[in-house]
Amino acid sequence: MIQLKVNGKVYSYNDDPETPLVWVLREHIGLTGTKWGCGIGLCGCCTVHVDGRAERSCQITVKEAAGRDILTIEGLPRDHYLKRAWLKEDVPECGYCQPGQIMQALELLNRNPDPSEEDVLKAMDTNLCRCGTYNRIKRAILRAKKEKA
Repeated sequence: MIQLKVNGKVYSYNDDPETPLVWVLREHIGLTGTKWGCGIGLCGCCTVHVDGRAERSCQITVKEAAGRDILTIEGLPRDHYLKRAWLKEDVPECGYCQPGQIMQALELLNRNPDPSEEDVLKAMDTNLCRCGTYNRIKRAILRAKKEKA
């Protein structure tokens, strides 16, 4: 039996240990904020934090995630400064990629509390947005850094 600590709560999983974490989060635990996108770690829709680092949950097996601290979009408070900035900058269109975008942005701001515009673009260039809201995402992150400060 595999124990997963997700958003501060422990869950048991007793199935294939090679199952990608994204499917266990969505189908077993019921945390559907983490999205399935490309399945090969390129788009970023499935980004979660594992031990404080942004990781593609489609590329991590449940076995690899066992015993580590996992944070999903549901683990952020509703009034989290990044979520507020996202809404103030009107970022979401379809919203599909937004949980992954926010989790990637959170790692950036945790690592670098005062990123430049260039830092934001570099950190976010691995997360794809089908609607093309990249300028709004950048503005939201720059707004969030001010709110966090």
